[in-house]
Amino acid sequence: MTLQDHRTSVPYTGDERATLTAMLDFQRDTLALKCSGLTPDQLKARAVAPSALSLLGLVRHLAEVERGWFRNTLNGERSQSPWTPPGSTDWADFDVDGADVDEAFAIWREECARSRAIVAAAESLDVTGTHEGETYSVRYLLAHMIEEYARHNGHADLLRERLDGTTGE
Repeated sequence: MTLQDHRTSVPYTGDERATLTAMLDFQRDTLALKCSGLTPDQLKARAVAPSALSLLGLVRHLAEVERGWFRNTLNGERSQSPWTPPGSTDWADFDVDGADVDEAFAIWREECARSRAIVAAAESLDVTGTHEGETYSVRYLLAHMIEEYARHNGHADLLRERLDGTTGE
């Protein structure tokens, strides 16, 4: 099975902001590609016991990472996870039992759009935000998010291949 590839093109000679934002969008698109055409049960299927890792768990996790770094760290918001009970410090993103697939993808897409808007509004890549007493620049967050998605897209390759023999490449 060949998956339809509609990922963002990354400029080979773009400036720093254009290159970093396009590469992050390429990685986001890669996750969507890895998940395309699967049933809710397939998206929720765990990798191997005792791991809770699943494609849907990755989508929920990356929505949380987008929210945490861009909205909370860079934009100074205090937004809370839609999947973690108020007051809890536990991460519930990988717990996909009973999860709503459409809701998870909608939240992930919304967080990606908010992240794009926050980065676009930053006057330079040197704009900073703080998290747990550390200062982070937009430049760092973009590079970190590219790494975060690339690492988890490797997991997604293995999960997808286990489900139907396809990696999406």
